[in-house]
Amino acid sequence: MLDIEVFEGGFKETELGPLPEEWEVVRLENVVDLDRGISWRKFEESNKDNGHLIISIPNIKDGYIDFNSKYNRYLNKPIPKNKQIQLNDILFVGSSGSIENVGRNVFIESLPFEGIGFASFVFRARVKNNAVIPKFLYFMANSHWFNYKDYVRRSADGKYNIQLTEFKSIKIPLPPLEEQKAIAGILSTVQSTIEKTEKVINALKNLKKSMMKHLFTYGPVAEEEAERVELKETEIGLISKHWEVVRVGEVYNITKKPKGLRIENYDAVPFVPMEGIGFGAFSVNFIIKDPEEISSGTYFEKGDLLLAKITPSFENGKQAIANNIPIDFGIATTEVIPIKQTEKGLISYLFYYLQKPDVRQSLASKMEGTTGRQRLPKEALLNTLIPLPPLEEQQKIAQILQSIDQRIEKEEKYKNALQNLFKSLLHNLMTGKIRVRTKDHGED
Repeated sequence: MLDIEVFEGGFKETELGPLPEEWEVVRLENVVDLDRGISWRKFEESNKDNGHLIISIPNIKDGYIDFNSKYNRYLNKPIPKNKQIQLNDILFVGSSGSIENVGRNVFIESLPFEGIGFASFVFRARVKNNAVIPKFLYFMANSHWFNYKDYVRRSADGKYNIQLTEFKSIKIPLPPLEEQKAIAGILSTVQSTIEKTEKVINALKNLKKSMMKHLFTYGPVAEEEAERVELKETEIGLISKHWEVVRVGEVYNITKKPKGLRIENYDAVPFVPMEGIGFGAFSVNFIIKDPEEISSGTYFEKGDLLLAKITPSFENGKQAIANNIPIDFGIATTEVIPIKQTEKGLISYLFYYLQKPDVRQSLASKMEGTTGRQRLPKEALLNTLIPLPPLEEQQKIAQILQSIDQRIEKEEKYKNALQNLFKSLLHNLMTGKIRVRTKDHGED
């Protein structure tokens, strides 16, 4: 781990604006070799077992390379040495149908094997003359100093392409090597923590999927006790023998506006737009509106489950329980179905059952309307078969899944805080507003 010292220093005026006195301004081509990859079309294609892998644009994801991508291409001849990827290289996406994807990049920290090439319109940056630390350059390439859109032109086929000759001339600030090392070390540490947090989140999400399958089959029992649970075969698969299979409409109600209620008699009413509905949440984000501002909408009551019924919100899992509104009712976008709890069915239980991937897929297949603007009919929801345990088991199932959700939410908040910290550090370190260097302890 780097031993880092934070210090202050003076600034000077440069063509890039105020920079620390010790920093230089250099052209990118003076410190980096930038090369375009080979056109794989000049080679015959081969298979994975006998071919030579070439990395193309779809392989480059957000900060990593997918070496197992379905877009992998293999060539029948070895890749020329000058077009092979090495450790500490940076690969850039140089062409895309979306201007936002141009400049997407990845730092090569490991390779599954040698001899991997990179395709045309993938640009490789390789540090030369030891003038810059590779990982520092990678972080700088993701800072505000690299505005890729300034070097893009749109071709006749509609794609956005980086003009490599112009891109090479970009001017960047360059701190002394010791400061580069310290900057890269700090940012690498935060980035590594973000990646570890993402792994925890993914593990928790996988745990939730596994627990949903278990709980909606055996009920709230430990895995080692599941073998003692007597099951029965039903239209929706195996479930605990003492459970029922019912239609949603037999247990839950669709909330309807009371005939005598007039929202114009209220001073203010909570309004929930589609963006106020989360991807599985026990609260909604609402806007307090004057009733005169609400021309249309769906009436709902506190505690209702708001289920998005329109594509793509439904497939993406948009649903939330409106527990946090300030009065007993509210108005939501017309594109939701408000579902009410009853004495037989807890809304939190249905909330989680409707998150099951197979249930979502089944309901999605029943959506109606024009392509891209389909809606889930209320009747399709009401006729959906669900397993119905006793209320006590419903509550335990929901509590177990909610506890996992709370852990996911906690990790997501931590990840967001880390990402905000990374962005702040990236800007401040790359402009010299925060100065760092590795400590020199001298000889023992």
